[in-house]
Amino acid sequence: MAARILLADDHALVRSGLRMIIDAEPDLQVVAEAADGYEALSALDTETVDLAILDIAMPRMTGLQAAREINRSHPDVRILILSMYDNEQYFFEALKAGASGYVLKSVADRDLLEACRATLRGEPFLYAGAITALIRDFLHRARQGGEPPDSILTPREEEVLKLIAEGYSTREIAATLTISAKTVDRHRTNILAKLGLRDRLALTRYAIRAGLIEP
Repeated sequence: MAARILLADDHALVRSGLRMIIDAEPDLQVVAEAADGYEALSALDTETVDLAILDIAMPRMTGLQAAREINRSHPDVRILILSMYDNEQYFFEALKAGASGYVLKSVADRDLLEACRATLRGEPFLYAGAITALIRDFLHRARQGGEPPDSILTPREEEVLKLIAEGYSTREIAATLTISAKTVDRHRTNILAKLGLRDRLALTRYAIRAGLIEP
């Protein structure tokens, strides 16, 4: 029986191309598509899925944010992050979010099928640069004798920050996250204080550096 796959990417042409690659294999089948993290989570409520392939940078809710939620609410679903960023920070964030693999879009036509099968077997899939990053991180922590600090923002604060950086108003953020406008304002105040920033422009720059939105 073919493994059932959810494919989430905000670019329809990318989804179409990836789906062609996946559906050509007898043991793999795309059963649902999504344009952002919220749509991906909704799809999991209606479809039985074995593997979720998530683009790291999507509007409203990123692949990393969706991965955290999937890992919490659908622990049996394997997660594979698809990214245009050959970047250690994003790679480690993907692992922390619960992903079993990290595939670069630039070589997806070469690595995607192998990554899908490895992830479905419960094995990690790492591209060459990621292996180097893991070794470097291990050696660094061995020298320092400690673990790297977690993000100073909570998952909810990251959601609010992403939407602020994307230009959503307080009322729109409140409606999207199903919270009150006062709660949104409180989160904004806390985010600014934690990051030592002053305004939306500074928050947007931070969100780009943190991989929450695309530049």
